[in-house]
Amino acid sequence: MRRAAVRDRPRPRGTRAGGVPVRRWPVSAVAATGRGPPLASRTSANIVANVSIPRFLDLPACVRPLNIQTPLGAVAALRATPASGGAEHQPALLVPGYTGSKEDFIALLETLARAGRSVTAIDMPGQYESPGLPDPAQYTPAGLGRVIGEVALTLDDGPVHLLGHSFGGLVTRETVIEGAVPLLSYTLMSSGPSAIGGSRARDAGGLVAALGAERTRARLEEVWTQHLEEPTRASGVDPEIHAFLRRRMLANHPEGLVRMAEALLAAPDRTADLARRAELPMLVLYGENDDAWPPEAQAAMAETLGAERVVVPGAAHSPNVEAPETTAQALTAFWNRTEKMPGLPV
Repeated sequence: MRRAAVRDRPRPRGTRAGGVPVRRWPVSAVAATGRGPPLASRTSANIVANVSIPRFLDLPACVRPLNIQTPLGAVAALRATPASGGAEHQPALLVPGYTGSKEDFIALLETLARAGRSVTAIDMPGQYESPGLPDPAQYTPAGLGRVIGEVALTLDDGPVHLLGHSFGGLVTRETVIEGAVPLLSYTLMSSGPSAIGGSRARDAGGLVAALGAERTRARLEEVWTQHLEEPTRASGVDPEIHAFLRRRMLANHPEGLVRMAEALLAAPDRTADLARRAELPMLVLYGENDDAWPPEAQAAMAETLGAERVVVPGAAHSPNVEAPETTAQALTAFWNRTEKMPGLPV
């Protein structure tokens, strides 16, 4: 019997927890994780297994690639628009995690757009098809967060729904905390309150160590060939996806990879700062088997924020890939509900 995603309504900020009503979502078929067997190099195998891997790359008819020009540089994006009837709801902006890209959201885009809104997924600066930043010191959550804010301002349909996945959550929360951009809602998807730990921390540190001081694309290609090529092939992914993962990794700005990993490993807990944006509706969404930040840590963060909470059954760290229909339904319902709230700038 299929289990339903559990959704908690937020408690009013400043009140005690308890008696939180729960609604349930119908569950779509949850895809297999696609992870390969353990290999001789555990770190290399884990890096591959822990990357968000899209199940397909063909763009739906309603999705087109574009470059978004901002005062802080160009950003590569995919934009989905309603196939018919126009956009009756406010737009959404989706930000990927470390070593991820806009393609991580492909499985969500058509369903989200079908609900009547424009949805834009991006590569952060230095990721895949977005150019790197001229100043490496800006590869911090705060520096990247300012770029996200500028991207949001280019979506000239009014305030947006902002979502950050994993490391993208640590980045976008800086956008939210700074408060310079009008937002309708904020979603943390599979993202925690502070630095990542456990095996994923070891993997990020291992990638930084493998790059070493020679942070060049030639060295990044050597790292792929020596450490990641065989684990990727052994993981059993489709050859087209294998080629994409290689292309994406080698397109990353090497200095950006290192600086972002350092930020991921050292991020402070800014939940209290984020909670000061009490007027902004928030959602914390994660898979029940998330192995990056513990589910209980994400639940506690949602409680502190007074945020709604959705737990996606059967999913791990990438519910956007592992359970896209369930995830899209939860996001659409949250976004639509917030647009009906009095006093929000719709």
